[in-house]
Amino acid sequence: MDDQDPGDARKPGATCPVCHAPVFAENNYCEACGHRISAAPADEIPAGGPRPPEIPDTQNPDTQNPDTQNPVAENPQVDPCTGCGASAIDVDGYCERCGLRRPGGRDHVESELTGTGGGVIAAGVSDKGLRHSKNEDAMALAAAQGRVAAVVCDGVSSSPRPEDASRVAADTGVAVLMKELESGTDAETATRKAVLQAAQGVAALAASEYDAPACTYVSVLIGAGSVTVGWVGDSRAYWLPVAADEHADPDPAAVSGSGSRLTEDDSWAEQMVALGALSEVEAQAHRNAHVLVGWLGADADAVQAHVRTFSPEGPGVVVVCSDGLWNYLPEAATIGGALAEALPGPPAGVSAAAAGPLAAARSLVDVALDSGGRDNITVVVIPFRPMAPTDLADAAGLADSSYTSDSTDSTDSTDSTDSTDCTDPAGLAGPVEPPEPPSTEPAE
Repeated sequence: MDDQDPGDARKPGATCPVCHAPVFAENNYCEACGHRISAAPADEIPAGGPRPPEIPDTQNPDTQNPDTQNPVAENPQVDPCTGCGASAIDVDGYCERCGLRRPGGRDHVESELTGTGGGVIAAGVSDKGLRHSKNEDAMALAAAQGRVAAVVCDGVSSSPRPEDASRVAADTGVAVLMKELESGTDAETATRKAVLQAAQGVAALAASEYDAPACTYVSVLIGAGSVTVGWVGDSRAYWLPVAADEHADPDPAAVSGSGSRLTEDDSWAEQMVALGALSEVEAQAHRNAHVLVGWLGADADAVQAHVRTFSPEGPGVVVVCSDGLWNYLPEAATIGGALAEALPGPPAGVSAAAAGPLAAARSLVDVALDSGGRDNITVVVIPFRPMAPTDLADAAGLADSSYTSDSTDSTDSTDSTDSTDCTDPAGLAGPVEPPEPPSTEPAE
């Protein structure tokens, strides 16, 4: 609270030697910047009360050096802290001198997938948002056999090491999709196998049933005439129809029509709506709205992979995202509207294929950040046009995967979401009853 309690008679004992904010006698750390004021552990504080912090001698230059005040072990092999310049960074990325967290390699990631012709056939952006200290989302993109694959995973914040779960799931999922396609496996079977092996990979991270990293999972596999989606959890995929010339690449700025959501959340809110217990508005407003009923992890029940294939009649854009985006833009129509507003069109002389996907992904991430950025945000944008497979062009390898609804009358949908049981016969992803379902509810 901003207003001080009249009964609080605390008096500042000194100022912080780093940020010069007032500090109180009972404080071991500066409340403004986190700098250590007193190095004495709590169990060494004299019985008569906390000792006051030493007041720096402004005439002695040694006392003005934070290294002299609180010596830390410097590591010349580590990039220095952006706040104070120290190179003593702990394993979690925090500066041991001033407490500032060093930006991580996954705090903001941008990835583009290009075909053999040099055109951009998919792009993604992942950002940690404004309220989280690290990015627990992950994405992976790849292309082979005339198809484009993308996987987005959202680490469950209430589980241990959620960033590891999402990274393993995304990389495993896209690798299995590519391997199965190259072996001639059909899209739906490849999608189911990818979910299963991603679940096994995440389950293998667990040291015990009480130390089980977890994440959500959504994949898209786009061919010449169809889009196959697979998911577990509440990360989503959307279809946005695009008005475009039949010879032009779909431009995300030219979204027309309401579009549709291709996935159904494995969440408490979606379950309540399906049961008719609550309306969509009531369910989403409930405090349990984001509690998951399906996820990847050793503490999950038997993994139920939802798989859906549909064949659009015209060009469009597929958007794959974590809830960091759809918390603010929940409907396909609102995503399309945001794209149309943010992208009036590609610059003169620049094709939509080259300018569209990455610009579109960036613009949607920016909308989420401008709306509050309460969660990690990941968005992948893939233009679609019903053309020959050779027009998609293969891309080599896994393309920077490592750090880098409403219905539409233009969609002929074949739904096979009757929860394919992907229980692992080897027991790697065997069901363990969790004490409480994990939640990806955004931090308040």
